[in-house]
Amino acid sequence: MNALDFSFLNWNVVSGFVLKGLVFSVQLTLIAMVGGIILGTLLALMRLSGKKWLVMPAAFYVNTLRSIPLVMVILWFFLLIPLLIGRPMGAELSAIITFTVFEAAYYSEIMRAGIQSVPKGQVHAGYAMGMTYRQTMQLVVLPQAFRNMLPVLLTQTIILFQDTSLVYAIGAYDLLKGFEVAGKNFNRPVETYLVAAVVYFIICFSLSMLVRRLQQKIQIIR
Repeated sequence: MNALDFSFLNWNVVSGFVLKGLVFSVQLTLIAMVGGIILGTLLALMRLSGKKWLVMPAAFYVNTLRSIPLVMVILWFFLLIPLLIGRPMGAELSAIITFTVFEAAYYSEIMRAGIQSVPKGQVHAGYAMGMTYRQTMQLVVLPQAFRNMLPVLLTQTIILFQDTSLVYAIGAYDLLKGFEVAGKNFNRPVETYLVAAVVYFIICFSLSMLVRRLQQKIQIIR
């Protein structure tokens, strides 16, 4: 068995193979986070509206996507949507749409819990000031819900970053794909996968520590 050799992993290899994948992974994470939070907030408001014609489709959407493995959803979007629209979308665009739609189901539950954590008195106070339901949610409830749920939202975003490695299933060039290609070019797959695991750990662990510090600050404010 050959000994492990990491000497080939220099800056030229990193810049030539890995950085491109890292950029896409970060872009995918940020776009899916923003889009997922926006759509998830809308879904949360629909489920809390008390109107069946809004509650039922939102609940169906959330419960369905939360019950299906992400990799299956990725493959469905990549294979089925081109059949419906009559042309290919490309792996990167397909991944962005899939992750946004999928993560919205999880962000929705986080936001729903955050909205419900705001005391009912805040809502009644908004109504007493003559605000409509929309104004009360926009100006009173949602800002507090976002503050309460910010650590959980960021934790879900870290999980989202980890999940971006699943786009290998459709050939998108993410961080893991970058390491994989480098490993194949230099015939060192074991070393590149080990380094990839370390890189993912460093990024996610560092972000987790930042989220923990943020959570402590929010608790102090409360």
